[in-house]
Amino acid sequence: MTTGLATPLPCIALAGPTASGKSAASLAIAERWPVEIISVDSALVYRGMDIGTAKPSLAERARAPHHLIDIRDPAQAYSAAEFVADTRRLIGEIRARGRAPLLVGGTMLYFKALMDGLDDMPRADAQVRVALEARARSEGWPALHAELARIDPVTAARLAPADAQRIQRALEVHAVTGQPISAFHRTQRPHDNPIGAGALISLEPTDRAWLHERIAQRFDAMLAEGFIDEVRRLRARGDLHADLPSMRCVGYRQIWEALDEAGHAPLSPRQAQQMRDRGVFATRQLAKRQITWLRSMPQRVALPCDAPDALARVLEQVGRLMER
Repeated sequence: MTTGLATPLPCIALAGPTASGKSAASLAIAERWPVEIISVDSALVYRGMDIGTAKPSLAERARAPHHLIDIRDPAQAYSAAEFVADTRRLIGEIRARGRAPLLVGGTMLYFKALMDGLDDMPRADAQVRVALEARARSEGWPALHAELARIDPVTAARLAPADAQRIQRALEVHAVTGQPISAFHRTQRPHDNPIGAGALISLEPTDRAWLHERIAQRFDAMLAEGFIDEVRRLRARGDLHADLPSMRCVGYRQIWEALDEAGHAPLSPRQAQQMRDRGVFATRQLAKRQITWLRSMPQRVALPCDAPDALARVLEQVGRLMER
């Protein structure tokens, strides 16, 4: 007996480190199949942060529906739990329209939360956060990272000493609950995973130097497009500060710090070069962490983003999934 209901189109994920070609591949997919793109990027949620996030242009967004872009003001926070709730809702809505959800991005914490589920994490505590931010200003985030290594070595081992947002959250959870944040990540619920077998496509470089060069080229292109002026406009609002999650985004943090150092004067050539080098280095470190996260996901289908036929391989894998 048949119900007459069509099998829903698959939920496909396209992940990878920054500058690996995810956005171009997602638009190529959208030209061939009926998909709607869900951004898996913790920076693209912020309005007014366009250049430094490599946000898809309005013309690109007109080529395919995009979701979870420009949904928050930079003064607001957006959590992994909110991402999971929004994404699960969107997956249902997109499938109800007879289209396939295509999750695209590089925020691995969001992918992990969606695929493995979320534990009952404590809510943010404003007083604890203010105290931690004050300590960070006087002691530096590497000192707080060292403290985290003593109380939660598992979490500290996967965080960079300057990863302010996650170090703060880990210390906050410990201060509020007395337990390490890693204790809240032990329960996995794979049956909640909306991304089926073979549907997590991971763009990964075989030659790290190839990715490093693309990162440097893209950062230079952002600077040429007016990235520094974009950060100046955000600073001029008066309600943003360097400890907000939005302003901790790679690139934004380094430019903010350079503008702090320069004061009211224009950036000197030395300051501009140092800022550029710090931004490129921080972006490369981000890519390294993203690749490490991806390699811990055995269910992924890894494809070489630096191969001449990288796009063809992605389209071939998507085609297999769409024809199931």
